[in-house]
Amino acid sequence: MSVHTSARDHRRGAADLLNSEDATMPIRTLVIPPAAQRDDNAVQMLSAWVAEKDLHCTLNIGMWQNNGRPEPPAWGILLADVIRHIGNAMRDEYGMETDKTIEAVLDALHKELENPTSKVKGGFHPGHS
Repeated sequence: MSVHTSARDHRRGAADLLNSEDATMPIRTLVIPPAAQRDDNAVQMLSAWVAEKDLHCTLNIGMWQNNGRPEPPAWGILLADVIRHIGNAMRDEYGMETDKTIEAVLDALHKELENPTSKVKGGFHPGHS
């Protein structure tokens, strides 16, 4: 089961960081990692898009639960790994220190969770659309 979510209100949210009235960006999809292409058991867990001035996500909710594992802690581990990958990518691309990038991401994450810049809404949609 996947969940499609979006976030939008009058305050500046994640989508507003990329959107501006005079900027146009072509649709740009990311590559599927080579390991995911090789592995017949690969599973896409999340996808995030900035579209129509909102953040839209598809999440593979239930994959761990359906395999006998608690879902929330597994998502915490996945998100921690994603944050580490962001730190490493910023190091490789811009020479930024991994630890400082991770610290900045976590700081922003905690601030956003405590005082959201936008409301999140969404619904479950079984299977692929």
